[in-house]
Amino acid sequence: MSDRTVPDRTHWLRVARETADDLATDAVAREQAGKAPFDEVSRLREAGLLTLLAPAELGGGGADWPTAYAVVREIAAADGAIGQLLGCHTFLSWSARFLNEPALAAPIDRRSAAEQWYWGGGLARQEPSLALTPTGGGQVLDGRQSYVTGVLVADRIAVRAVRAETGEPVAVLVDPAAPGVRVDNDAETFGQRLAAGGSVEFDAVPVAAGDVLGSLSADEEVLSPRSALMSPVGRLLSVQLQLGMADGVLAEARDYARAGHAPWHPAWPAGSPHDPHVLTAFGELAVLVRAASALADQALAAVCAGLARGDDLTFEEHAEIAVVVAMAEAAASRAAQESTARALDVVGARSTSARLGLDRFWRNARTHTLYEPVAHRLRDVGDYFLNGAHPPFALPI
Repeated sequence: MSDRTVPDRTHWLRVARETADDLATDAVAREQAGKAPFDEVSRLREAGLLTLLAPAELGGGGADWPTAYAVVREIAAADGAIGQLLGCHTFLSWSARFLNEPALAAPIDRRSAAEQWYWGGGLARQEPSLALTPTGGGQVLDGRQSYVTGVLVADRIAVRAVRAETGEPVAVLVDPAAPGVRVDNDAETFGQRLAAGGSVEFDAVPVAAGDVLGSLSADEEVLSPRSALMSPVGRLLSVQLQLGMADGVLAEARDYARAGHAPWHPAWPAGSPHDPHVLTAFGELAVLVRAASALADQALAAVCAGLARGDDLTFEEHAEIAVVVAMAEAAASRAAQESTARALDVVGARSTSARLGLDRFWRNARTHTLYEPVAHRLRDVGDYFLNGAHPPFALPI
């Protein structure tokens, strides 16, 4: 491994663009078919994107978080649902390193990289909670989680459970093929259809000690500022996902308009670059997305600075990072929703064509923003601005 050349950022961005171009060629047909995305995950695996963040010494890509964020945005521009799959995997597959020391996380990292696992799941608070109960031979997991991203195609799922004897929330890694695990394809969302979501039931599923990734307690005596970075790091993936969807719909609408299909005033030639309505619409949306991207860049710089601080990070510094990420999430949510809706106006009545599939961008963006409502982020920003209150430890769904 010491002789292995680690690919640089330029390499991974090129791989992401090639993979995105591949996904874009049949994005409409795949989305309309709605099949579980085994093939799409295979494309990500073959491109090396499932092991992108894994350390090179463990067989991974050795990339950094800025590269991972850029890759997720690139994939999301081609296919929002596959962008969500990749973003979820990127966050969850790194979760053990947030919750444990690298030496303790290394065995899971090594096996995940060697077998190229796809990680699905979610660590956000759910009601009712899954229960982790001690038994004579160890511990078992029971309960039902109503929505789990990627569960239909996952090699491993990471879920939040509560220790029955103490009430402490913990992250647990489970093999979906294990006895007692039942996966149901019952999500039936109108968007993000290829995010492979569904419900999971756990019936006395054995959990080894090494499969408990760490504590998710928000108690400051348990949760360090370094571990608490899980929240803004995960939420910044949501930001990149939404900006990617905005990028994607604007690119497709622009290509359609340039091809001579603009629907506006009859005095202007169809698709004319001088059409004032087209120019104004694209101008407003370009400004909206560029402004959200600039705020996302500020959030990225803050997150990277926090990661570099490591154990020296303070709770006040963490709060400042969480707030700027919340701002970026609010801006990205607005950019994604307005771009995916108003791009249909730019194209006009032709955007109703199922053949074009432009509606998938709006449905995907709206589904994601409903699961991650921006009102909570704005409340956190306002409470910090007005009262100096630290944002709560809230993981993305």
